[in-house]
Amino acid sequence: MQTQTPKKSYSPEEYLQLEETSESKNEYKDGEIIPIAGGTTNHNEIARNFYANFKFTMRGKNYKIYIGDVKLWIQRYRIYTYSDVMLIQGEPIYEGTGTTTVTNPIMIVEVLSKSTENHDRTNKFRFYRSISNSKNIL
Repeated sequence: MQTQTPKKSYSPEEYLQLEETSESKNEYKDGEIIPIAGGTTNHNEIARNFYANFKFTMRGKNYKIYIGDVKLWIQRYRIYTYSDVMLIQGEPIYEGTGTTTVTNPIMIVEVLSKSTENHDRTNKFRFYRSISNSKNIL
């Protein structure tokens, strides 16, 4: 008979502390820490091109655009996640005391890949739509 080891449930504070020293990125979903696979060069190029184009187009306007390494806190689902690109109008509203996690994107961009497409189009899309100030989600 095989005994299943119960999963450890992490608090948001434990996740954030572990994430500070982690060599790779992880997402957090209501107590569970989920490792994120590294991106490909094509994935990186697509996100970078979107960022560069948007940065150029919005020059002089009151928008901030972030790529890859800024966490997003989605309170309704108790999720910390990393999107490929986030656009914030005005100043970022941070979760907690640091400057690594934002709560107020008005646009989120995910570059789809074969391994993440289903999750990005279903669950992650639902999570993103719960952000009250998001106007467009690509």
